[in-house]
Amino acid sequence: MENNKRPESMVRITTKALADSFIQEQVAALKKQVGNKKVLLALSGGVDSSVVAALLIKAIGKQLVCVHVNHGLLRKGEPEQVVEVFRNQMKANLVYVDAVERFLGKLEGVSDPEKKRKIIGAEFIRVFEEEARKQDGIEFLAQGTIYPDIVESKGVKAHHNVGGLPDDLKFELVEPLRFLYKDEVRVVGTALGLPDSMVHRQPFPGPGLGVRCLGAITRDRLEAVRESDAILREEFAKHGLEGKVWQYFTAVPDFKSVGVKDGARTFAYPVIIRAVNTVDAMTATIEEIPYELLKHITSRITKEVKGVNRVLYDLTPKPSGTIEWE
Repeated sequence: MENNKRPESMVRITTKALADSFIQEQVAALKKQVGNKKVLLALSGGVDSSVVAALLIKAIGKQLVCVHVNHGLLRKGEPEQVVEVFRNQMKANLVYVDAVERFLGKLEGVSDPEKKRKIIGAEFIRVFEEEARKQDGIEFLAQGTIYPDIVESKGVKAHHNVGGLPDDLKFELVEPLRFLYKDEVRVVGTALGLPDSMVHRQPFPGPGLGVRCLGAITRDRLEAVRESDAILREEFAKHGLEGKVWQYFTAVPDFKSVGVKDGARTFAYPVIIRAVNTVDAMTATIEEIPYELLKHITSRITKEVKGVNRVLYDLTPKPSGTIEWE
């Protein structure tokens, strides 16, 4: 796979018929490449890795070993969805690793955003390597590399954190989506029967909620981020904003303010809502959320999320702000 240029004759995958044709071609190619050997895949539950998993399950079934690492920094319900879709529905050979305590222990007291990112990335590689060494007969490593990754990072999908595996494992890469754009990956995912909530999942940073629990990660603020994010996503879906807004999420900073609840004084965290639209992520504009909806979301978050007494809406475009806070 030395050629990193998308074939000029390749038709853009925009319909189910084209997706079905692509799937048929890739299933044959994967069977030829892999034979009767085993393939290892880090299955995050994101769009790219999920589509690769579904494609490989169709091609080689139980020869694929999926490893899902729950580091405690995923959105509400995501680890459960991965298990339900892949193990229960698609009957995948899925290894679920509960590494929550391990990751949160490593991150305790670390406030610098770059240090947090490096710890999360490095620890993921260690956990994945440990699981890889437990498996017998693995000769291939599947990755959710897509064409923009090749163009932007010379074929290394760094945010999946599998590029740092030790050389002695000597895996041959399997990258069936390497010439597809993100919109094409979604069409293929739908054709493979993956749920819309997985196929159309929002962009999500590699360190997950670790960069939305601002400053040093604490369990109470991490849960506040997870719960408030779930409320925001639920309300956006109910009010038709799910497909309209490119990315929306909550963040919880590491400071408290005075408030009042049930007639008593509180000292609790604020939740920051961010909702942006962009074409290329280089610049971003702010989505104008209807004021009544903002009030409703605020009411739900302050009533339902423990340890929170304020909700703020970030009105800063990019530039001068970035999309994420860290």
